[in-house]
Amino acid sequence: MLALVARIVVGVGGGIAAFKAVLLVRELQRRGHEVRVVMTRAGARFVGPVTFTGITGRPAVTDLWDPSYAGEVHVELGVWADAMVVAPATMNLLARSAHGFADDAVLATLSCVACPVLFAPAMHHRMWSRPATRRNVERLRGDGAAFVGPVCGPLASGEVGDGRLAEPEDIADALERVLADSETADAKPASDLSGLTVVVSAGPTHEDLDPVRYLGNRSTGRMGYALAEAARARGASVVLVSGPTTLPDPHPAIRRVPVRSALEMKAALEGSLEAGADVVIMAAAVADFRPKDVAAEKIKKSKDAQEGRVLELVRNPDILAELGAARTGSRPLLVGFALETSDVVVRARGKLERKKVDLIVGNLARDGFGKDDNLVTLVDAHSATELPRGTKRELADAILDRVAALIAR
Repeated sequence: MLALVARIVVGVGGGIAAFKAVLLVRELQRRGHEVRVVMTRAGARFVGPVTFTGITGRPAVTDLWDPSYAGEVHVELGVWADAMVVAPATMNLLARSAHGFADDAVLATLSCVACPVLFAPAMHHRMWSRPATRRNVERLRGDGAAFVGPVCGPLASGEVGDGRLAEPEDIADALERVLADSETADAKPASDLSGLTVVVSAGPTHEDLDPVRYLGNRSTGRMGYALAEAARARGASVVLVSGPTTLPDPHPAIRRVPVRSALEMKAALEGSLEAGADVVIMAAAVADFRPKDVAAEKIKKSKDAQEGRVLELVRNPDILAELGAARTGSRPLLVGFALETSDVVVRARGKLERKKVDLIVGNLARDGFGKDDNLVTLVDAHSATELPRGTKRELADAILDRVAALIAR
């Protein structure tokens, strides 16, 4: 997504999730960014500074009084950084930052940076829900900071709740979005989708068998979320109809409509379209079938369980085909996805014609399903263009380039 390597300071707070900061640094380096690390004293008790020194080639800053640093290292890093991300950001660290404390390496560096700042909170869910924490988060947002997570999941206490650190890949994605929105990024023109309403579907659908089991697929939703974020950055009004995912909430300007089943997704899309949509991008992996009957209680093993069980399925509606058949004229512009195991272009073109859509994004399952990057081919009525392998956000912008060109015709 970024044309130039970014210089990123990673601040490590004192939470059990600090071990994920190592993975975050590695992920940022994999994407080509230069990384420096600063740590609170508590953070250094969870992950040894030498670990970060080993993977970055620069000493992790833990002590502002270290005589080996020439001058004021927090001031130096504040000038050096293109962006700073704090992960994990604990309840204590958020509170001290919100109130202007600068008595450790992370807080002192935060006080000196003139670049975008991203916090990735991680704490027990009761700490995250405290009114004081919510006030501090809003205060930091008001000062211009961005946030990613926390997400719902297993916590160190063994409980499940909102407080788990977002995954390193998602933090890196969020940081690159922050950079793309800043003056340091080589961003796409912010106005080429201005005035348009873009509806994006994302993620899998879950088709219930009983109260605890469902039929689903491995879609992560990352491509759809990347498309929604990229469309917002280019000026569009965006509605994101999302199946169940573990991804952090998108930008607050994006209206997210959570759904579970294919029928719920169909209803949500129809509701969004009634309000008027210029573009619909069906990036969701919608289940083709659902169980004919859903058990009211958990299905138990029967005496003849060893002989197996017959599951009767019924076909789900083909949402994209119904949209293609129902529209009059060229609006909304329709974009579909074709995940194949072979013959991508042939099958994508067949889908394009059969469903009466404007553009198909085709790819092989082995190239990108569940991965951070992908290799796709754009197929429209006149051409088939294979894009260079890229991150989901890079591909999202390339897809929207084609969408903008089709709209301009």
